[in-house]
Amino acid sequence: LYGDGYRFQDVTADQWFYGAVDYMASEGYIQGISQSHFGPALNMNRASFVTLLGRLAGVPEEQVQTQFVDVPADSFYSGYVAWAAKTGITTGVDTTHFNPTGKCNRAQVVTFLWRAVGKPGSTATESGFTDVTNTQEFYYDAVLWAVENQITNGMGDGTFGVLKTCNRAQVV
Repeated sequence: LYGDGYRFQDVTADQWFYGAVDYMASEGYIQGISQSHFGPALNMNRASFVTLLGRLAGVPEEQVQTQFVDVPADSFYSGYVAWAAKTGITTGVDTTHFNPTGKCNRAQVVTFLWRAVGKPGSTATESGFTDVTNTQEFYYDAVLWAVENQITNGMGDGTFGVLKTCNRAQVV
């Protein structure tokens, strides 16, 4: 621990994400980018987010071959990606690619989370966001659910920000 009991040098109690980072790291759900730094402003990539979801779900870490040619079997995340594909949390960016180092956008994050918890329904019938109007988009129901359950909200400008990337602090 660092000064004043902080787990990471770049995460302190006066930051809005401190409690979430401290909890997730202490439970072993997420790790820092090094022993001393969390990297809150760094973009969350797809492999790291699926790993976080897998750890939250209690999936054991294992190295396996997946259906995706861009997921090395010896990577720390291969078992989590295999689990996420098997359970329908992700279908990849196409049938043979997952894009593990790709940045997670807000639509992907809420959709992966929504799928991970079983695609619960929402009482909302409209999103209220100018960029979430097409009910056929993969993220539409996930956005309604996430906002209704106060998991996240919009960008403050009338949009949800479906294509905006998520950093590590936002995700935890």
